[in-house]
Amino acid sequence: MCTGIVESAKVSGSGKGPRGWFKLDEVNVSFDHPFDASVEHSLNIDFVNHAEGPSLRIAVELTPESARKLVEAILTSLTRGEVQIGKDVTLTSQQLT
Repeated sequence: MCTGIVESAKVSGSGKGPRGWFKLDEVNVSFDHPFDASVEHSLNIDFVNHAEGPSLRIAVELTPESARKLVEAILTSLTRGEVQIGKDVTLTSQQLT
């Protein structure tokens, strides 16, 4: 069964595709059937730049367990970085737009 679950967020960063580095402006995260991963449902992450069109995107399909590990690794890295540089690097969604 398709879930139809999709969350989108404005982001600021860069990604590397077949033609090199490009700016990212949005991420779309869904929990649904994957295109390639050999699981029934996966967490699907698409990093995009709308101005450059669909050819410039980075797509990732993760098992639910791997997605949770990724979230944990991201939060741990951010926390350790904040401690090391001595400031809060957390940005709100309003700062990303």
